[in-house]
Amino acid sequence: MHVELLNSTPEPEKTVALAAKLCYSDASIRELEAKTTSISYEKFLGKILKMGHLSVLEHASFTFGIEGISRAASHQLVRHRLASYSQQSQRYVKVKTPERVTPPSIAAAPEARKRFEDALEAAYAAYGGLLEAGIPAEDARFVLPNAAATKIIVTMNARELLHFFRLRCCERAQWEIRGMATLMLALAKRKAPFIFKDAGPSCVAGRCGEGELTCGHPKEIRERFKKLRT
Repeated sequence: MHVELLNSTPEPEKTVALAAKLCYSDASIRELEAKTTSISYEKFLGKILKMGHLSVLEHASFTFGIEGISRAASHQLVRHRLASYSQQSQRYVKVKTPERVTPPSIAAAPEARKRFEDALEAAYAAYGGLLEAGIPAEDARFVLPNAAATKIIVTMNARELLHFFRLRCCERAQWEIRGMATLMLALAKRKAPFIFKDAGPSCVAGRCGEGELTCGHPKEIRERFKKLRT
């Protein structure tokens, strides 16, 4: 899996702070912009986030390039509707070198891994055979597995990212999307450290939101995400 931050709003924290100040001031935008450059983002944004004034976070967006995740993971990802996605198409891109994602539980069990790899080889052989028989790629792809690797570009605003990290960085999330979300958070945190200071699963900034389904290790999880770096 490879995740990189392709682009983001220039000076995202300044943009968010400016939007927040505008809501409570009769000054011009240029005047506010000049004042915003000298404020403490950590103090001001901390106050804004504590107030729950989260709509201003929507003015900062982040675009990620993600490669080497499975179709099983991308199907989970696109359920987050307040985002924009561009994914490599199986209709127009024929699979030449089969790439697959192997779950750790399968990789660690020799017999299970052999069954898994045999099934994938059969699926990709069937796919290649269908293409050779003149079947369009958009129809041949029906035999491709969830393990098939894909590439996707994702854009989310800061408010949606905080929600995404709260759900997908949690130990209750599926292992692959959890790993991807954690990499995304590390990159976002480097670009906007104060916005994402307490980002991560719900237990990072407060109590665990999973109730009886909690992993039972909020302290360890909290410390891990507080120290998260790229």
